[in-house]
Amino acid sequence: MKTQHIGIAAVSGAVLSASLFASAPAAAQQPWALSANIGAVSNYIWRGVTQTGDQAAIQGGIDVAHESGFYAGTWASNIDWDEGSAENVTGTVAVDPTTASGFAEDADGNLIVTGQTSGADSTSPNYELDFYAGFSGAINDDVSYDIGAIYYAYPDGRESDFAELSLSGTFKWFTLGVAYTVYGENDDGLFDDGDLYYFGGADFALPYDFGLSLRAGYYQFENDDVVVGSITDASGNVIDLTESANYWNFGASITRDAGDFGTFGLNWDQNNGDQEVGYDTDPKIWVSWSKEF
Repeated sequence: MKTQHIGIAAVSGAVLSASLFASAPAAAQQPWALSANIGAVSNYIWRGVTQTGDQAAIQGGIDVAHESGFYAGTWASNIDWDEGSAENVTGTVAVDPTTASGFAEDADGNLIVTGQTSGADSTSPNYELDFYAGFSGAINDDVSYDIGAIYYAYPDGRESDFAELSLSGTFKWFTLGVAYTVYGENDDGLFDDGDLYYFGGADFALPYDFGLSLRAGYYQFENDDVVVGSITDASGNVIDLTESANYWNFGASITRDAGDFGTFGLNWDQNNGDQEVGYDTDPKIWVSWSKEF
């Protein structure tokens, strides 16, 4: 899973493994199978947003699977949502002078905007702990499905926990799905009840044990307006300025199965979120290693 911290207006959130999809463990030959995994990444990216301030992370989990298709597990990673020291900012917004009457303006007719960056937060969590369960199955050789639930917990920080239900279907190489937030502690903010995340991807086997994965997603928040500043009208009333937190993300990975040495990956992720909200839209290139036991 992962967590997402969006700048300027103290917005936080989170979610499951370092990839776009949380997949069920492979089917076992015995009725029950227990497995564990460990990994290291140079940047923990979740749904196109860094969870570690572009720094490295150590991750791992334990899974149990039944031959019926039921699975459950837990997964953990270090995270870092801090973004430095808070500071006051002042700026201007270009407007149509014929519609801006009644608001404080500069000499050029721009609205005067003030605000504060989010800055460091002593209550920001240092690790993420996820719990998940679900059921996966195949209709035929080409079509399969997955129904799952996941709870994202941040035990050592502010109240940011949330839970999702997800449904996905796969046809050969292609997967489409949706995740719905059914519980969130960030009342009336991001990662609260009603958020939707639509995702899709494709996985291809390449020669010499290489693999190619493509992914994309769209986050539609129930409470998507984020305060990015404020204006003061002629009567001294403060009016918040907001921007939408909804965004698209895109990514791709090339992996190499090295047998007993695990799996290595070269990855790219990016989002098109509004920079005024605090999204970093620069492309993220990161490397990964994982091994299952």
